Amino acid sequence: MAKQAAVHRAGSLKQQNKPHKAGKHRVSSARRQGGKSRVPVKTFTRQVNRNRSKQDRRHRAWQLRRQHQEAVLEEKRNLGRKDGPPHLMVLVPLHAQIDPQAALSLFRSNQDSVVFPAKGGPPGFALLCPRSKLRWRFVVADAGSLHAVLDLAKVADTLLFLLDAADGWDAVGDHCLSCIFAQGLPSYGLAVQGLAEQPPKKQTDSRKKLSKITEKRFPGARLFSLDTEQESALLLQHLASQKQQHLAFRDRRAHLLAYAAEFVPSSDSAMVGTLMVSGYVRGRSLNVNSLVHLVGHGDFQMNQMDAPPDLFALSPKCPGGQLASRKKQGDLSSSAAAEMEEELKVLSKADPAKQESLQAEVVPDPMEGEQTWPSEEELQEAEESFKQNKKVAKRVPKGTSAYQAAWILDKDEWSNGREEEEEDGEEDGEEEMMEEAISQDGSSSAEEIASEEEEDCETMTLPEMEQGEDKMEEEAAMLEKYRQERQEEMFPDEVDTPRDLPARVRFQKFRGLKSFRTSPWDPKENLPRDYARIFQFQDFSRTRKHTFRQLEKEETDGAQVGWYVTLHLCNVPVSVLESFQQKQEPLVLFTLLPYEQKMSLLNLLVRRHPGYSEPVKSKEEVIVHCGFRRFRASPLYSQHTSADKHKLEKFFHADTAVVASIYAPITFPPASVLLFKQESDGAQNLLATGSLLSVDPNRLVVKRVVLSGHPFKIFSKLAVVRYMFFNREDVLWFKPVELRTKWGRRGHIKEPLGTHGHMKCQFDGQLKSQDTVLMTLYKRVFPRWTFDPYVPEPTRWRDDMPPGIEGEEKMD
Repeated sequence: MAKQAAVHRAGSLKQQNKPHKAGKHRVSSARRQGGKSRVPVKTFTRQVNRNRSKQDRRHRAWQLRRQHQEAVLEEKRNLGRKDGPPHLMVLVPLHAQIDPQAALSLFRSNQDSVVFPAKGGPPGFALLCPRSKLRWRFVVADAGSLHAVLDLAKVADTLLFLLDAADGWDAVGDHCLSCIFAQGLPSYGLAVQGLAEQPPKKQTDSRKKLSKITEKRFPGARLFSLDTEQESALLLQHLASQKQQHLAFRDRRAHLLAYAAEFVPSSDSAMVGTLMVSGYVRGRSLNVNSLVHLVGHGDFQMNQMDAPPDLFALSPKCPGGQLASRKKQGDLSSSAAAEMEEELKVLSKADPAKQESLQAEVVPDPMEGEQTWPSEEELQEAEESFKQNKKVAKRVPKGTSAYQAAWILDKDEWSNGREEEEEDGEEDGEEEMMEEAISQDGSSSAEEIASEEEEDCETMTLPEMEQGEDKMEEEAAMLEKYRQERQEEMFPDEVDTPRDLPARVRFQKFRGLKSFRTSPWDPKENLPRDYARIFQFQDFSRTRKHTFRQLEKEETDGAQVGWYVTLHLCNVPVSVLESFQQKQEPLVLFTLLPYEQKMSLLNLLVRRHPGYSEPVKSKEEVIVHCGFRRFRASPLYSQHTSADKHKLEKFFHADTAVVASIYAPITFPPASVLLFKQESDGAQNLLATGSLLSVDPNRLVVKRVVLSGHPFKIFSKLAVVRYMFFNREDVLWFKPVELRTKWGRRGHIKEPLGTHGHMKCQFDGQLKSQDTVLMTLYKRVFPRWTFDPYVPEPTRWRDDMPPGIEGEEKMD
């Protein structure tokens, strides 16, 4: 029998600690509750979960999993059936050898299915499958048209990528995939054309090769052949039963893809009128009083919303087509059918009292900050100062008036003033020169602006040259850009002090900071005039949460998801209908949340796309795709840090995430962001991708300027520094600013030496002869107001374009 281990037992000398007297420290309300004081919600939730038994925790997890499964099944049941909108499938050919019309003919040839041709827009058709009770809408996206692909991907339920059996996708398809992935990828499927044409022995090798290619872009995706009717039916069954991927920016807004459009010109002008757009409501319920954004065309108001019978309701085979079947059988008279159609026609009309306004900017009042009358405190101070001056007695010659006596000084005052004048003569001369330089109308400001354009982050526009002209100037400008970027990498923020302009005038808007991280900076100080035109939130995150909560409450208002409606949009130009009918471009519509039509300052967190290698400077014009909008703007790039001040980046460097600040309409995150660079030949190359960070005009973007000098004579802790300034007045002006060296020494200016800018400086240690003395100055900068909602259509990509870097590929 094994011997039992000894167990320690506490004896009589065990230490007994005094219990904590919690009752004395509680507030009176907690004592009245009998120990039941308030507990934070998070702490209470943790306590409840901790006190549950193991079986209860398992049961709770099973309930949550069951609720999630039921929600997914409910979504699958509604999508494509009579309670929801038709399943919108967008076919995206990724290779020039692919024929999308052949794929459409395979889907159209299914047995017992009813085909409804499209009335306008991109090529496609509507399909009704009575056996599976599913409704489909097929649309073909032109891979050569970038805007068409991105617009259709914004509203598509499923993207069907058509691959080539030999190569998979070409350079055009790779560019489309990069843009779609950056914008947000919904549910997708992969289909291969031309696999049955190959010999049976090579089909297996082709499948393995395609699987290896697609594994990088689509890990774990299944490849389907699309050459026969049976394969198309199998593909449709798979796409209908797969789980749907959601995009946050479209799930929180009602959106619609136009099936038909009609234009009614107004009485004033034939170029502007009412556009009637018909389609299925998706995402959220649609309210007639809200604003609508037509992607690529702008914001508009609605004045009426109709509910006509859709295409599927006209078919007796459709589960929702009882009206058409009863008409055919003669159960309804013509008057009764007309009454039913009239009841379904007018759904709601806009209420002017509740309708959102299209005002995008604040109209600034130039007299808002003016003071037209002194306040009571200022009047009291003026009276007190007048009484004090009145009591002062002076010896003046006989017959001198009070006005003349004010200019006569006593003996003591004269002597004191003479001494102060001798001591501060240099400073007075410096101030006079500064005031004279600033007060000259246009003389110093023109020089300052010219120097700012040379040193600041200004846009270097490429020369607009016609096709066939010599591109030497363009190449020279790009070479200069590369040189500036390289110079910035080697010597960040270092600038040369101008010789023909005083440094105190050139850098008069800059200031010195003791610490860039901890020194205070008022975000409301010296704001530009453009800030009077934008809208600001007191707490943007709180407003965003409140807006999303209001969406949940108003879910039952307006047209519900799946309804076929006709929207009457006011003051729409006729060019919108022409692009829909003649150019066969998709017409995509999104409703705007409150405040989303107003202008503010958006901060975008972006990262350079690896396919773009050319240098990009701050304030260069780019094309921005933010959520469901696209526009042109000139972003200001800054570092992405958690501090309250962010340093300006003169160039958009690779392998670093930066924040781009622009003036644009308010958009509630999350929202994807794509930046494109417009080239001189009309091409749009993908520059960067990212997401919307915040809407915050108070974000401090600070430009740093570093002035450099060289030690001329070095002593123990003193040194004579030259080449930082070139006159004595500049040394005195920047005397309070701290100095540092590249080797880590810190110091300050003691006094100027001579008249050529030499200065005596003291440091915390002895300098090395090869060290460099630096002075850091800071200035807050703001983006340019170059917002333009019109984005030109990019040139089409050629099918025979060779693969490679997107920035170097040739365009038509």
